[in-house]
Amino acid sequence: MSDQIDSSRRGLLTGVAMAGAAAGAAGILAGATSIREAHAQMLDTGISENSVLSKIRKAGVLRAGYAQTGPWFYKDAKTGELGGIYKDCVEKLAAEMQIKVEWSEVTFANATVGLRKGDFDLFGSSAVYTMARAMTVQFIGPLYSKGTLCLAHKDNAGRFKTAADFNDPSVTISVTAGASEEGRIATLFPKAKVITTTGQVTLGAEPVRAKRADLWISGDSDVILFAKRNASWAYVVDPENPLDRRPNTWMVRYGDPEWKAFLDFYGTFLSVNGEVQRLFDHHMAKLT
Repeated sequence: MSDQIDSSRRGLLTGVAMAGAAAGAAGILAGATSIREAHAQMLDTGISENSVLSKIRKAGVLRAGYAQTGPWFYKDAKTGELGGIYKDCVEKLAAEMQIKVEWSEVTFANATVGLRKGDFDLFGSSAVYTMARAMTVQFIGPLYSKGTLCLAHKDNAGRFKTAADFNDPSVTISVTAGASEEGRIATLFPKAKVITTTGQVTLGAEPVRAKRADLWISGDSDVILFAKRNASWAYVVDPENPLDRRPNTWMVRYGDPEWKAFLDFYGTFLSVNGEVQRLFDHHMAKLT
């Protein structure tokens, strides 16, 4: 009888010990997980608290500026919704960072001013490289590159065949103020006259339509899309041979190496995996 009691008592004690060990192990594992999480949270990333990268992660908002120039950034004519290659890229960036984007519209003429003033922390539209811009803000990447084309009135179809016909004192070229092409005309076509327009990029074509200018100079995709939408009077001069190819990408302020490095490699990722090209093909097809 006593042997049975001792056996039962030993079984009970063994069960209690095993249950205690299991509970203890679970507690240790849970504790280890929380310790790892706490340790990971305490680890210094090396990112300055003053960096935009640190601030937007805390705030959950990325303030981005844009200027319209299809297919990179544009408003849908029917819905008024924003769209475009770089619009999609910025939204993709924000989604992966689990933050949202707060958009601010500017013109190319005041884009670098707004960026330096801190109105936004990323110019997420298509900014073509120029030395003047690079001396005031930093370029990211680049994500892509584009050339320059000219649009003419169909009444001048016999006058302009190639870019060699542009460099003449009798030729007047229209360009949007603040556009990257504005500072390049003197180098590309030093003999031509120049007039400027203000506002969004495609407004530079209006003097050509009104025959106050002979040519409108802009980015290759801008000119091609505009000509297709205005085929009744406009044509692209030598569309197969864009001039002056340069990087077109995003811009940030100087003085924030963490933010710049973060965006540089994200831009490289989008470029090398073909995402930018895929979006380019998609939006060009959509707009034509």
